[in-house]
Amino acid sequence: MSILGELKIGDSLDEIQLEPVDRITLIKYAGASGDYNPIHTIDDEAKKAGLPGIIAHGMWTMGNLSKLFTSYLEEGFIQDYTIRFKGMVFLHDVISLKAELAEKMGNKLRFHVQAVNQKGDQVIVGDVIYHQYLD
Repeated sequence: MSILGELKIGDSLDEIQLEPVDRITLIKYAGASGDYNPIHTIDDEAKKAGLPGIIAHGMWTMGNLSKLFTSYLEEGFIQDYTIRFKGMVFLHDVISLKAELAEKMGNKLRFHVQAVNQKGDQVIVGDVIYHQYLD
């Protein structure tokens, strides 16, 4: 049986803590994603937009949530991903990624996922449907 298949409702995957958000990461993500909105890379532009400083791309944070399932690539794949943005991620924030098993549906597992900053504030919440390969 797979490792994920042994989980019970309410069990959590190992939490992942990301490195503090830095400017170079956001610049690289802008290039990779094509999202060159200057609120993500230029302090003055972020301030003109009413922000205290640059913010991380929401999709950067969302994409990082998939790291919770990287260890289980041989067991299956993320089939569906639904999230809601709840807060902004700023330079130097330390984001923790969490997943808890909410439901088992045959070979599909539904996890509640979240990204939380160092203050304990949720910045993303959602659900991941993980499709397990059958043994």
